[in-house]
Amino acid sequence: MKSQTPRALIAFAALVYVLLVGPLIIVIGAALSDTTYLTFPPQGLTLRWFENIFEISAFRRTIVTSLELAFLATGLALLIGIPAAYALNRYRVRLPSWLSTVFVLPILVPEIVLGFSLLKSVAVGASLPIFLSLLIGHTLLVLPYCVRVISASLASFDFSIEEAAISLGSPPAKTFFTIVLPNVRSGVIAAFILAFITSINDVSTSLFLTGPGISTLPIQILAHVEQFFDPTIASVSVLLMFLTVGVMAVVERTLGLTFLTK
Repeated sequence: MKSQTPRALIAFAALVYVLLVGPLIIVIGAALSDTTYLTFPPQGLTLRWFENIFEISAFRRTIVTSLELAFLATGLALLIGIPAAYALNRYRVRLPSWLSTVFVLPILVPEIVLGFSLLKSVAVGASLPIFLSLLIGHTLLVLPYCVRVISASLASFDFSIEEAAISLGSPPAKTFFTIVLPNVRSGVIAAFILAFITSINDVSTSLFLTGPGISTLPIQILAHVEQFFDPTIASVSVLLMFLTVGVMAVVERTLGLTFLTK
């Protein structure tokens, strides 16, 4: 019985790895297939579907738009989220308990409801430009992740260090940037990665806010699938996977992944 338990654990672990890695292998294989339709295993190997992504002008435009949206929305969410998380942790005794729930509401509300509400209030009601409406929607969408992740880092920060620095004459703003922020930088970086990936993969909210001339990459993928069934979509998926791996590689190269767990 004792000798069977490790084998069962090994078999279970192998099954988990197959379920995690198997779909990725299928998508990569379909992207490399030389057929004009999605198939696996590939009948032959080619890179022309990757070239096809950049030959289609709609994909080129939406890739740029999605990257701009992801960087801007993440930056705005961090500008709002860092002070909000700091205030929620620093003054938790004085502030009402329901205030922290306000920053979580966008992820409690279904994304379809959030997208429709933004369509009625921002895009139609306020008649804002499409890109600005998308930026507001994506910022609201990723803001809760920034607040929650940075709050988790601030929860373990000893605010008596900040009080000691202020009592010794350091200005509060300088104390925040030289003492508080460096101690929670791992949380800020983790929040950036999570918010960036969430924004660039969003479908539901963007579906309501895109319009003529401006769309995002996930919406363009849906539009392409409706008309074509070639491996271009699999190639786009592979590029998104490599983008995620690239972001993690940059973090590993510059800071180390163990840095994010500190």
